[in-house]
Amino acid sequence: MAAVYVSNLVINAGSDFSQTFDLIESDDSGPLNLTNFTVSAQFRKHAGSSSKHDFTTAVSDAQQGKILISLSASESSTPKPGRYVYDIIITDSGNVKTRVIEGSVLLREGVTR
Repeated sequence: MAAVYVSNLVINAGSDFSQTFDLIESDDSGPLNLTNFTVSAQFRKHAGSSSKHDFTTAVSDAQQGKILISLSASESSTPKPGRYVYDIIITDSGNVKTRVIEGSVLLREGVTR
């Protein structure tokens, strides 16, 4: 299984956001095959926060280990601008969950309205 990878994100509030990640086997032998996997991702002010914001997620290319997270412009304008933490979890057909990516999110407020 893939090791946890750290990737920090910058999101402009009120704008569409998307990011694709390529997951690699932990032994670097190639892409992690995500056939029959699902993916979920959230960001929160801190790990213990009860308030959460869900990313829209998808396995965009299972054979090549590609996953996509995104937010629409309206979804990115809902949280208050600031710093957050996030992670991405993949779940296999046996319902085994694995955290594969984590990091911080900087949600920046725009000026032009």
